[in-house]
Amino acid sequence: MRIDKDFHGKLAEQLRKHEGLRLKPYHCPAGKLTIGIGRNLEDKGISEKEAVQLVLVDMRFNLGPGRFRHFKKMIAAVNDQDFGRAAAEMKDSRWYTQVGQRARTLVKIRAIFGFFKSKLFIITKG
Repeated sequence: MRIDKDFHGKLAEQLRKHEGLRLKPYHCPAGKLTIGIGRNLEDKGISEKEAVQLVLVDMRFNLGPGRFRHFKKMIAAVNDQDFGRAAAEMKDSRWYTQVGQRARTLVKIRAIFGFFKSKLFIITKG
């Protein structure tokens, strides 16, 4: 069986439509702490690597590789695992004001998962 080249994009859109996108933790109908597009944080969680990759790939796609490389301070902050500083560097750019909601969403994702890195135990147990 050959998969249509647009399959993954169509699937992602369908899941977003059915699950919704929530940038703050919530409890799903089964009572599990969830975030994003139905991501169960209690049973499976999300790795820091996944969160960072999600933001960086989206941002790089939007900017193109050449312009993305101009975000030297943000890239350095990511390499230092200082996600608050990385989010601040994203916000301190023309890109942030030019692309509007896309940039605000990516900054929120970055900040949320930086927060989870240090607070996940408290969130899941509290």
